Amino acid sequence: MSEKLKVGILGGTGMVGQRFISLLENHPWFEVTTIAASPRSAGKTYEQAVGDRWKMDTPMPEAVKNIVVMNVNEVEQVASQVDFVFSAVDMTKEEIKKIEEEYAKTETPVVSNNSAHRWTPDVPMVVPEINPQHMEVIKYQKERLGTTRGFVAVKPNCSIQSYAPVLTAWKEFEPYEVVATTYQAISGAGKTFKDWPEMVGNIIPYIGGEEEKSEKEPLRIWGHVDDEKKQIVPAESPVITCQCIRVPVLNGHTAAVFVKFKKKPTKEQLIEALVNYSGVPQELNLPSAPKQFIQYLEEDNRPQVGMDVNFEHGMGISVGRLREDTVYDWKFVGLSHNTVRGAAGGAVLCAELLKAQGYITKK
Repeated sequence: MSEKLKVGILGGTGMVGQRFISLLENHPWFEVTTIAASPRSAGKTYEQAVGDRWKMDTPMPEAVKNIVVMNVNEVEQVASQVDFVFSAVDMTKEEIKKIEEEYAKTETPVVSNNSAHRWTPDVPMVVPEINPQHMEVIKYQKERLGTTRGFVAVKPNCSIQSYAPVLTAWKEFEPYEVVATTYQAISGAGKTFKDWPEMVGNIIPYIGGEEEKSEKEPLRIWGHVDDEKKQIVPAESPVITCQCIRVPVLNGHTAAVFVKFKKKPTKEQLIEALVNYSGVPQELNLPSAPKQFIQYLEEDNRPQVGMDVNFEHGMGISVGRLREDTVYDWKFVGLSHNTVRGAAGGAVLCAELLKAQGYITKK
């Protein structure tokens, strides 16, 4: 009998579900034993359900090909098979909130890639290197749900990973005003160029809901657990304004960012703060944690998606072009892998942290 925790993937046939499955192949702590998806996929083997829609650049793991897909709506049945689940379901926000809480109420922890619960006050939204202490709010969520081990935890929006870790590393210099423009890959919309040929050679200057998330979510990550209110209270600064643009790139979100600081750091101080920044995942040596969380690249033409998106297996952040600005104090370019660090990989790291903290155990 494997000592690994049994994992279910909710929404396992979609692009993020596929990324979960490829990342969890040979994981030292977790084993995918159950895959659930929409009723139309239920009853088929995973290989049949996905058919020619496998979007990863590595082959489908042999271990999952013959798993018979379950109906994600049969909550009790799916939950009875697993120790916890990753959620990547494709539903409306209200449906996602409802089904994730239904799973939690079966005493099954839910680690979600979805945005539905990111602003539920007692649901932790965590980048493990930045705010691992926010998991403490889970005790209040369990009170509300009436559970002893079931809860929902989420990871934040993919686009903020290219600049929020950088601003966190610079916290001592007190950034107070930030302008960010993100150039976002098409896999963020669950697409490849085959699915979305009109993106070839094209830019779309709008991604629904993305700018609001990009401006507000970092503040929630930098907030604190309020024990009286039993919730996360967001930080009030820095003020962030953002534009989000879809670009013809498969994987990798790039951000061009301008920052004003209350304290006046030197370039050397800023770079030193970046390359020395690490967190609890590095201390605990979690399986998916990058050894180097943020790298700084000296070349004028870096970071580039083609060269840098897979830094630390897609779990690291790449920064370059740090220079003084005539209007703001400093500007830089950041890059993160949107479906690894920004989606499934970030959620896997959250689950590893939750296991290390004792929130996820064998049923």
